[in-house]
Amino acid sequence: MPRITPQAAGGKNVCAFLDVLAFAEIGKPMLKDPRTDDGYRVIVGSIPSKLILLDNYADHPRRSVKVRKGLYSTAAGRYQQLSRFWPHYRDQLGLPDFGPLSQDRCAIQQIREQRALPLIQAGEIAEAIHRCRNIWASLPGAGYGQHEHSVERLLLEFKRAQGELCESDQTWYDRAKLRRAA
Repeated sequence: MPRITPQAAGGKNVCAFLDVLAFAEIGKPMLKDPRTDDGYRVIVGSIPSKLILLDNYADHPRRSVKVRKGLYSTAAGRYQQLSRFWPHYRDQLGLPDFGPLSQDRCAIQQIREQRALPLIQAGEIAEAIHRCRNIWASLPGAGYGQHEHSVERLLLEFKRAQGELCESDQTWYDRAKLRRAA
């Protein structure tokens, strides 16, 4: 669960969507590992058997990690936020550090800038995922050359996080489950 309250986030659907992003970017094994502090301490390049973690929450670590040949990243935290954008969001939102609440607030601002916040609040998660795919590489259609999760899988995680889908997304999700079961 994110550290921000549903009231401060804009509702329980927003918190559920943050959980979806964390699942997509980090994965369940690392989120469950207590050393990661619910993923807030994870630095890009981590795998469950070899964690690379923040030492403290004073600031974004700005650590460049080789992800694969020719690709380096500075992504860090529960939502794998890039260091080049952190100073802008820190200053814009008056964030005191790179702690869990600051990471939550930064991710919500990024969602807001994609005009996805009202969609999430209304349970229109498939469209919100589509709008946010240029921010988070693990979302379907992102095109950054890394593993992308299916919409179906992300909707499942949204429901597991106690999010409420709009009727059309729920219908789509139910049909996808039926196809998979057939």
